[in-house]
Amino acid sequence: MNNELDLTSANDFTTPALAFERLYKIVQKLRSPEGCPWDRKQTPLTMRQPLIEETFEAVDAISAGDANHTKEELGDVFLNASMIASIHEENDDFTIVQVMNDVCDKIIRRHPHVWKNSEGSSTLVEGSQNNADKVLEQWEQIKQKVEGRKKKSSLDEVSYGLPSLLRAYKIQKKAAKKGFDWKDAEGPWSKIQEEIAELKEASLTKTKDEIEKELGDVLFSVVNLARHLDVDPNLALASTNQKFMKRFAYVEEKMELSGEQMNPENLEIMDKFWDESKKLGF
Repeated sequence: MNNELDLTSANDFTTPALAFERLYKIVQKLRSPEGCPWDRKQTPLTMRQPLIEETFEAVDAISAGDANHTKEELGDVFLNASMIASIHEENDDFTIVQVMNDVCDKIIRRHPHVWKNSEGSSTLVEGSQNNADKVLEQWEQIKQKVEGRKKKSSLDEVSYGLPSLLRAYKIQKKAAKKGFDWKDAEGPWSKIQEEIAELKEASLTKTKDEIEKELGDVLFSVVNLARHLDVDPNLALASTNQKFMKRFAYVEEKMELSGEQMNPENLEIMDKFWDESKKLGF
């Protein structure tokens, strides 16, 4: 690309390739001696939390069905990923070209039903062309047989860096693929009741560590139920968080308008406004 192109204007960046190059050149400018002090001091480790936060903000926008907000948040995800890649490139660890080509090669390799002559075609699972479950089965076979990613336990494939709720969900899905699962939702329902009883007992007689363990068992069982009901627990909790925030904001507004203070003594009044918010569909 012509180095004279103006990075501050989108007019010269009208294709996906050019638009990404614009972003990457902007990141490199921010990291340069003439760039931004904050950006220059970042490392891959310091960029972990921003990447996580921006990813979840993108998920929130997608869940809300807000395309314009989704566009913005996906841009932030690309920005953070590009920043991390740029830092590694500066350190001569790898280049952004290698990042892009590696993921392209991997995707092609793991889709022999799409690219018939690709590496890994020997693991083609019958029926994978028209069956999403077969595609996932094939994906795992290629990871193990072609890429040599077989680990001591299939559960080791679930990243330790995932938020605990999402990690529990993925662990259970992996175990279920091996046949280690309840036959139906009745199993998780019963297990939840059992774990709640144990938590209640621990809360009365046990240490904080024991209570924490029992609470973890309850949460794990609830995740299991969500999976059997075909509900993503992370998205379900995100939705409830948003619902709570809207109702609480309504309570705050009504309390301020009525001249009442938000305190334990006025809980009955706050509960009344809370019920109003539910009737209004918040």
